[in-house]
Amino acid sequence: MTMQTENKQSQKLIAMTTEPVEKLIVKLAVPTMVSMMITSIYNMADTFFVGQISAGGAEATSATAAVGVAFPLMAIIQAFGFMFGHGSGNFISRALGSQKTDEAERMAATGFFLALLAGTLLMAVGLIFLHPLVRLLGSTDTILPYSTAYIRLILIGCPWMTASLVLNNQLRFQGNALFAMIGIGSGGIINMLLDPLFIFALDMGVSGAALATILSQFISFCLLFIGTRKSDNLKIRFRNFTPRPHYLAEIFRGGAPSLFRQGIGSIATTVLNNAAAAFGDPAIAAMSIVSRVMMFANSLVIGFGQGFQPVCGFNYGAKKYGRVRRGFFFCVKYSTLFLCFTAVLGLLFAPAVISLFRADDPEVIRIGALAMRLQCVTMPSFGYVMIANMMMQTTAQTTRASLVALSRQGLFFLPLIAVLPLALGLLGIQLAQPIADGLTFILAFVLQTGLLKKIKALEQAETQG
Repeated sequence: MTMQTENKQSQKLIAMTTEPVEKLIVKLAVPTMVSMMITSIYNMADTFFVGQISAGGAEATSATAAVGVAFPLMAIIQAFGFMFGHGSGNFISRALGSQKTDEAERMAATGFFLALLAGTLLMAVGLIFLHPLVRLLGSTDTILPYSTAYIRLILIGCPWMTASLVLNNQLRFQGNALFAMIGIGSGGIINMLLDPLFIFALDMGVSGAALATILSQFISFCLLFIGTRKSDNLKIRFRNFTPRPHYLAEIFRGGAPSLFRQGIGSIATTVLNNAAAAFGDPAIAAMSIVSRVMMFANSLVIGFGQGFQPVCGFNYGAKKYGRVRRGFFFCVKYSTLFLCFTAVLGLLFAPAVISLFRADDPEVIRIGALAMRLQCVTMPSFGYVMIANMMMQTTAQTTRASLVALSRQGLFFLPLIAVLPLALGLLGIQLAQPIADGLTFILAFVLQTGLLKKIKALEQAETQG
């Protein structure tokens, strides 16, 4: 490492541990919020453009549902990317806060190359068992041709999709959110431009949407890798690849909550697709649209929380515990206010939002509008849950973080989606997620209260010492 790089990292440490917490979080959050917003928009872009295939009708509904069927697979890919990205990134921020740059460099390389390997294995297994996989994810006979075409191409992109998520998160945790935004944001914009070109101009249909996704993800990967070579960022070098038990354990500690959250989310979406299938393709399409719309609304909060994570990690590593607590309450306050405002808009304009995707299918609009309104009721609780989970994860509170990560889609949603439709029919499917969200908030509040007391005790001990 050059003397110039060491000086830049020293300056960054001083800034991260002395500048006003609120100012730091906003500065780091703006690029991540833009990244998350663009990512969510291009996730919705596939659903939107696919919904326009063949001038609407049953074919477009089945094609839209096929994108929803692929959603659990995307969640699994993200689960591994986030596990290695958050696991290595959390360690990196604490190591840089403790001025252990060599360990941070080894972790950066280890997380990256493990993610690349995991993505390659996912691709191979998925392609070998493609047809059973597509059925497992919830495809009906009418959806099957579209979902098979879409998922086959998505699987080919697995290696660089998982690796790009690692690079994105490692850059964020180093406090370089701008580079992360450029990489992810550029890919998202390119995806939105390629979707209509491939789907309509080249008449590739659903396959065109998938091809646009994996090409844009590859461009993101390339830009993010270039970003690691710039400024004071940690460089990815194969000689630093260190798959020793210590580093593997740290990746799991920091990344397990993300793996559990995304993994159980994939299972939950698969179960949801299969439960909705009993009510026809419109139900699957409607719930898929609602999932994408709610993800977009929540993405800004996730981006805001991601601005908090490096501040949390650096200051926790530097034993600046008061700054950690202040940053947490700042993020909770403003994320909750934003979600309250968004929830009101959702309650008022739910039918109009759903009709943007399937304007010519009143059944999709009817099912989706009610589901969206019900989820808006508990939407404001998401801010506290997400920020608390991020703080638990960044401070290496693995058990707490994993429990909260598992609770929303696993501990609560899965039992509810199994029971409620039996008693309430389609309404049970629409109610399962909002009830799960409310229960998750209660659990997160109890666990986070304990962690805040612990952090306050550490702060008092440090002050007295």
